[in-house]
Formats: sequence, C-alpha cells, structure tokens
Amino acid sequence: MSAVNTTPGNPATAGGSPAPARRDAEATKAAILRAARHLLARHAHADITLKAVAERAGVSPPLVLKYFGNKDALFARVMSFEEDAAALLDAPVEDLGRHMVRHVVVGQRERGADPVLRIAFAPLHGDHGDVLRANFRTQVTERLAARLGGPDPRQRAELALATLLGLGVMFGIARGEALRAMPVEDIVDRYGPTVQAQLTP
Repeated sequence: MSAVNTTPGNPATAGGSPAPARRDAEATKAAILRAARHLLARHAHADITLKAVAERAGVSPPLVLKYFGNKDALFARVMSFEEDAAALLDAPVEDLGRHMVRHVVVGQRERGADPVLRIAFAPLHGDHGDVLRANFRTQVTERLAARLGGPDPRQRAELALATLLGLGVMFGIARGEALRAMPVEDIVDRYGPTVQAQLTP
C-alpha cells in the first residue's frame, strides 16, 4: 500500500508527482547558500551585501530575505560547518584520509569551492572570524577527534585537518597547475595516505 497521501490538500498528486514548489524552494535556498559561501571566501563579511548574494545566486534580493530573514541570519547559517563536516567525515576511519582528500578535490573541481576551506579566510572577518573559528573547532576538529582511537586524538585531528587544508589551499587558492591537472583518484592515491597517517594510531 502506498504511503503517499493523495488527498486534495497534499502537494503530491495521485500520479505520484513530486511537489515542484518545494523542490524549487530547496534548490533556491541551496543556490543562495552557495553564493554566500563563495563571497565569504573572497570578501570581508562587512563588504558583502544581500544584493551581491542575490545576483550571484541568480535570484532577487527579496527572495533572499524570504528564505533567510536578514544578512545576519543568512551568514549565521553560512558560518556553520555542521553539514559540511557530516559530508567530510562520512567514511570509516580506516578509509577516512582518502575520503577527505576526494571530498576536497571534487568540491574544488565541481563547485569551485570547498566549504570547509573557508576557515582559511577567518582573519578577514573580525568578530565573525571568531565565530568561524569556534564553529570549526567544535563542528569539525572535535567531531573528528571523537572518532579517533589511540593516543592524542585532538592533536592528530588537528594535524590531519592541517594537511587537508594545505591541499585545499594549493588546489583552490594557489591553483597549482600540476596538481590541478592530475586525475582525482591519482591525488587521492598519493595524498590520502598522508592524511591517514595522522588518523590511524
């Protein structure tokens, strides 16, 4: 028996069609968040306007306000690493180094950015930089450390992330030509063990 409610008030129809309005709303919110992350990685928070976010996302400024309320609410969401950490750490510890490297490189190659890398720009943002650092510490570093067995998990987590961020900087900011020309899996094969060396006691 189908679990879909086909009553007239339900946005799903008897034909099983998804609700386009909800799908469009989620896609729009995702585009706005991507635009805000892109701008935050390149400009000081104070210099970013909602108009600039809207233009990059391909939407109107009122739509940004509709979904996020105001600039502070939007950037509070952008400054959270919660969702990014979940994707970055979504692998068994024994394969986590390779997974993390792949995640960063694919993010840079397919989306032109890696959300975790925006911690590198925290010094640009004054008090907001303090928020970024605090969020990164609790949502990424401590979350990773909690998964590691053996001695000194916090130190090893920080060293693994430092190694990973270095890769992200060389790929996405310094734009190393030789690195960017390599196939993704070649980078994973060569760099994954370097990250894994800190994760495995």
